[in-house]
Amino acid sequence: MLDALKVIILGIVEGITEWLPVSSTGHLILVGDLLKPGLSDAFMEMFNVVIQLGAIMAVVVIYFHKLNPFSPKKTQKQKLLTWQMWIKVVIASVPAGVIGVLFNDILDEIFYKPFPVAIMLILYGILFIIVENRNEGRRANVRRISEFTVPMLLWIGVFQMLALIPGTSRSGATIVGALIIGVSREAAAEFTFFLAIPAMCGASLLKLVKFGFKFTGTELGLLLLGCIVSFGLSIIAIKFLMRYIKEHDFKVFGYYRIVLGTIIVITTLIQLIFG
Repeated sequence: MLDALKVIILGIVEGITEWLPVSSTGHLILVGDLLKPGLSDAFMEMFNVVIQLGAIMAVVVIYFHKLNPFSPKKTQKQKLLTWQMWIKVVIASVPAGVIGVLFNDILDEIFYKPFPVAIMLILYGILFIIVENRNEGRRANVRRISEFTVPMLLWIGVFQMLALIPGTSRSGATIVGALIIGVSREAAAEFTFFLAIPAMCGASLLKLVKFGFKFTGTELGLLLLGCIVSFGLSIIAIKFLMRYIKEHDFKVFGYYRIVLGTIIVITTLIQLIFG
């Protein structure tokens, strides 16, 4: 029962932080270290990634019509534009897909720890503030996904690749990359949601293969519970973010990242000195 409560808390953390540019994986690592569920390290490493499937389903539900190229409610032109959007998602997914397959285990071994997470929280927090200050008063050059060019897609894809380091935030990295090249906040956020579908499905598959699908009944139940909770909270977080960025910039998330990262650095150093 206690582990189920801890998994619900982790599902809430995932659902809220997956789509806000604050690093869901980073938060799951940090909260997991505090809660210390009575589950194996191998299971928790897999859980922290596969729980994202619940968040992905939230995107599919909210944007089902926009994502569905077979919708009978769409004209032939709209169906063609939907296929073009999916092609753009695939192109932007290539950098992270290649590096993730080749170096996923190495990156996890090096960076899957509180201190590297804190550093990346701070660095990207600063970058958010710099980019938003630079863009202040400027009109976005690109306001629709249909206007994305191949070089723009690859640029955004490289930023998603950088998010393989925990604490970076996949949504945060891709949004920053898009903002730098003049994409509007709304288009950047929406494309980030769509880009997450292959990225998270691929990452989850890698983790499941590595784990070996060797679930106990309890582990499988806890994983499903976490996914369900993250799905529900993701619905709320996505709708909140899209409303929020219509009137506000991303600087508040930058400040949050810097404060959280600083707290983690200080507490980690205290533990090293006095632990």
